[in-house]
Amino acid sequence: MEIKLFKRIIEQYVNAWTVLACDVAVSTVASCCVLFFVQVLNESAFGFVSSLVWVIAAALMSLLMFVVMRTYRTIVRYSTFHDVGRICLAIAGKDLLLFGIMWGYLAFRGAKVDMAELAALSLFDLVTTTFFLLLVRIVIMLGFDALKKRFLNRQTKTRVLIYVGLRQEKSVALQQRLRNSTHYQALGFISPGKAGSEALLSGQALYYFSDRESVERICSDTGADAMLFAHDDDARLEQDRLIKFCQDTNFLKTLIAPSIDEMTNGVAGHSIRKIRIEDLLNRPEIKISMDEIVRNFQGKTILVTGAAGSIGSELCRQLATFGVKKLIMLDNAETPLHNVRLEFEHRFPELDFKPVIGDVRQPARLGFVFKKYRPQVVFHAAAYKHVPLMEENPCEAVLANVIGSRNVADKCVAFDVEAMVMISTDKAVNPTNIMGCTKRLAEIYVQSLSLAIERGEVKGRTRFVTTRFGNVLGSNGSVIPHFTEQIENGGPVTVTHPEIERFFMTIPEACRLVMEAATFANGNNIFVFDMGQPVKIRHLAEQMIKLAGFTPGKDIAIEYCGLRPGEKLYEEVLADKENTVPTDHDRIHIACVREYPYSEALATVNDMERMGLAVDIDNLVRLMKETVPEFVSNNSPYQKFDKKQS
Repeated sequence: MEIKLFKRIIEQYVNAWTVLACDVAVSTVASCCVLFFVQVLNESAFGFVSSLVWVIAAALMSLLMFVVMRTYRTIVRYSTFHDVGRICLAIAGKDLLLFGIMWGYLAFRGAKVDMAELAALSLFDLVTTTFFLLLVRIVIMLGFDALKKRFLNRQTKTRVLIYVGLRQEKSVALQQRLRNSTHYQALGFISPGKAGSEALLSGQALYYFSDRESVERICSDTGADAMLFAHDDDARLEQDRLIKFCQDTNFLKTLIAPSIDEMTNGVAGHSIRKIRIEDLLNRPEIKISMDEIVRNFQGKTILVTGAAGSIGSELCRQLATFGVKKLIMLDNAETPLHNVRLEFEHRFPELDFKPVIGDVRQPARLGFVFKKYRPQVVFHAAAYKHVPLMEENPCEAVLANVIGSRNVADKCVAFDVEAMVMISTDKAVNPTNIMGCTKRLAEIYVQSLSLAIERGEVKGRTRFVTTRFGNVLGSNGSVIPHFTEQIENGGPVTVTHPEIERFFMTIPEACRLVMEAATFANGNNIFVFDMGQPVKIRHLAEQMIKLAGFTPGKDIAIEYCGLRPGEKLYEEVLADKENTVPTDHDRIHIACVREYPYSEALATVNDMERMGLAVDIDNLVRLMKETVPEFVSNNSPYQKFDKKQS
């Protein structure tokens, strides 16, 4: 409040009549000082009445000349030499008139007038008044600058307390980075401990907190605007304590320093951002040796399908920093691909990349791309992914996800691609919807082709790798941007069911998993990620509302709209010990799945293509359920085919 009030006062004109009154007062005081000084030197200079006339005349003439010269219209803190000149002229006019008044008054009373003494007195008054008025203006200007530095910088700079937790050295390094920041001011450090205790760390105070009251007291004493975390592990550790305290206060922001990936990708802004829901996943971030990944792709031509999507575009961003020879970005969405092109032209001017409009459902277009660019590694991210839409459009789901994957895999074999990495989903495990089943069918075809190559049944050398992971936070169409939009619109936030839960990972984690899988020596495998514990969507919505500074159920309502077609309450655990085997990476496992003969998989996929093109929905869904017997529809019109199977 004091900052806003101060800014409102200093950023507007000070009332002109106030300036005039102050100038007249200063001028009159200066004349009084001159008179006092003269009286000390010469007690007989003026009597009481003459002194009173001097003071009154000085005040009236000052008022007259300041009004005539309009000196009070000047903004004091922005005074110029031109303004100083007008003040000097006004004071000279005042003393000239003052000289005439005193001469006339003394002559009228018959007193002896010493013109030289009266002139000297007027000259002395001119110098003194000028000095006083200029001194006042200088003091105002210096005071304004001091107050501006103290208060306005406090507003333009976010004042932060840096959290000290698992990695003290990162917190100290962050404090050093902020020393020359024009956006943030580090006030000190904060750490869990005995409330009221203090220490010194890197030359600044280290405050300890134990409860909400101690946090509020520390922030009140320091004037902090936000808590700053140096690492997302610290934020996750404090999400039920310090972050909750900040959310409860409503005025304390929670910020986080970006990861190396974010800074590399140029999305860090001023290197500090608000804590996002992605930072608070209830598990450690996946760690992968990027050096090996970089060596694996350096100097190679890479093709990414679905390159304008959330995963595809992030894959391209990371690959752009690996020193690849050429990056081919294939997508059938014109505007998103155009936006990606503009981004890459700006951020990676040295990168040799080619945006290509094309559809994986068109073998001829794929053949042209493979023949022209000869990719060595292919990342297949193109797919339809929205469960309700695919439940309503099963033929298009099959043509894009199954037939499209077949087309890409076949071209990889035909053009001697070293490796193809296909992106799948946790919904392919015991699928309950069309989308999940199409991804499982794509897995079946790709794996059977890979096994056929290994056994010599099909001529080729391509390694085929599939990666499965859960929901990707922040991807296009995911709950995060949807909830964000609902919160920005004032709610309500819609959740399908109070108990629905999902496994989540971040976009960078998903991309690192995909690239790590591509470096594994053996193909034929479906790699899955240990995603920790599932997250209730209701809790996710509540946390997002709190991070936005609102109270769930009070400021923003949460409403339940019911499960959508094909949706289930709980996703399958990907990395269960009973259905996976470990790899050298403790968070990446190999799924144990049924193997299909390539000839059988090929015939089935060809039949599905024919039915899909003919829009033969019933027979298509029946064939899907026959091929993937674990596909049992949930909350869907296709449940009728499950009953016939039983």
